[in-house]
Amino acid sequence: MLMTVQNRIKLGVSAAALIAVSACGLVQPAALSPEAQAQTTEERRETIWDIFNNQDQDVNVSVNRYIWNASLEVLNFMPVESIDPFTGVIVKGYGTPPGGNRAYRATVYVKDPALAARSLIVTLQGRDGKPVSASTQRAIEDAILSRARQLRIEDGRL
Repeated sequence: MLMTVQNRIKLGVSAAALIAVSACGLVQPAALSPEAQAQTTEERRETIWDIFNNQDQDVNVSVNRYIWNASLEVLNFMPVESIDPFTGVIVKGYGTPPGGNRAYRATVYVKDPALAARSLIVTLQGRDGKPVSASTQRAIEDAILSRARQLRIEDGRL
């Protein structure tokens, strides 16, 4: 049986592909030391949760955790719109407090790691878009700071 030119081309291409594919398994990677293997594994395992286990001194979450948690507890009647622990900003959507008849929206800024009034800024806004009275805003700030102190005292007992 005579081979046509077309069959010879097919055979040549098939042989070249077979040689190329089989050659892939011949190259062995250089052996890594156990330390290098551990480092390679650590570099690959990056998740969002690694931020909180970060040993890098350049990346800090510098908000007071008691004020942060107290803000979320005191304003739990409002839905969360966004949270950023790195900048210390909590944005809450419109919600009506228990026993109240007016809906509010809040933005909380925890700007310092200290458990102090200077670390907290709360802004409240009504549905009409106007800010609420200073006394209402101050009452919310006081409630958050009081709850933060309670959380700190509870944490000290454990």
